[in-house]
Amino acid sequence: MGILLAIVISESSEDSRLAYGISSMQGWRVTMEDAHAAVLDLQNPDDPTKTGSEGRISFFGVYDGHCGDMIANFSGENVHKILAKQPAFKDSNYEQALKDGFLSTDRAILQDPQYRDDVSGCTASTALITDTKIYVANAGDSRTVLSVKGRAKPLSFDHKPENDGEMARICAAGGSVDDGRVNGKLALSRAIGDFEYKRRADLPPEQQMVTAFPDVVIHEVSDDDEFLVIACDGIWECQSSQAVIEFVRRGIAAKQELHTICENMMDQCLDLRDVTGGVGRDNMTMTVVALLKNMMTKEEWYDLIAKRVADGHGPCGPPKYAEFRRPGVHPTNLDDSLDELDEWKESAKQRKQYGTGHISILNDGSEVSTNSVDAEAFDDDEPGKEEENDDEASERIVATEKGGG
Repeated sequence: MGILLAIVISESSEDSRLAYGISSMQGWRVTMEDAHAAVLDLQNPDDPTKTGSEGRISFFGVYDGHCGDMIANFSGENVHKILAKQPAFKDSNYEQALKDGFLSTDRAILQDPQYRDDVSGCTASTALITDTKIYVANAGDSRTVLSVKGRAKPLSFDHKPENDGEMARICAAGGSVDDGRVNGKLALSRAIGDFEYKRRADLPPEQQMVTAFPDVVIHEVSDDDEFLVIACDGIWECQSSQAVIEFVRRGIAAKQELHTICENMMDQCLDLRDVTGGVGRDNMTMTVVALLKNMMTKEEWYDLIAKRVADGHGPCGPPKYAEFRRPGVHPTNLDDSLDELDEWKESAKQRKQYGTGHISILNDGSEVSTNSVDAEAFDDDEPGKEEENDDEASERIVATEKGGG
């Protein structure tokens, strides 16, 4: 397993609108069940020159598999292709296209004989990015978070069986929630695949015990928006949304490549297993998407965020903190960093205190550990706590009553 643990798969690319870096690591698991997709030009993925930079649509997705990798791999290869074929997509109704695309992915799998006996499933957290809007579709407990001048803004919400709306749908379909799991087995309530929980022929897909029907969040892009992070729960089990945003900003201020920042974050999550005794063991996939607005180059974008960090715009430590967190460097290696050592020890103590359960993001944007004694919210007193503002009026969280949650 040690050899498998060391394998990190990274990729990066850019155009005039976006730059991205992605990294995946098997972690301490015996198998790798994550998949991902990154398509800068969804209209013409094989020849981006056919589409001008203005009006181009990009797609990013993270798929966290369970009980096998077949559904996750199928999703990583096909969700964006199925999405682009939806009539709603051709009509520029991207919200509906995402909903139809997720459900059509389920249908495509059911129609393929090679998946007839497969019992696996996967989460899906995807972002479709146009010139002015970000459409995030989510099913499961992978997560998409936006950095707004250093503040973590949730663009998806975890689908857990114990959530009131999810539990109501599960029970109405004849299921139960035991120990936070659907029928005592599945620890999430929406997923692609998992057809064991989708057998009620008298119910539409949206009303099955487990559904692929996504919540869709639509965000109007502003000049304060910096980058997106899309990651599986192997990251969010270890880190709060705000902590991840601050980590990425520190890496950007230190001029690290985006995929390197992702690798460093995964390394930190692996290190946490020694402190928390449980987290940091899962497969990990993380995507960072830089929003290059107003004809900005990637270099200018790096300089902008570095200046914001230096000027104290948004919660973030100094650039040297990114170096302190890089792989293989721990507080005990530093002779002149007692303050940082104390900070690291205190943060480790708090992580252990909160337990090793999943850090879930709720509909109000707060984060709670599902294993904490009193389910206290994370980050309540941190300067990076998400705050509501007038921009909230421009964002819509779209979910039908059938979808629940």
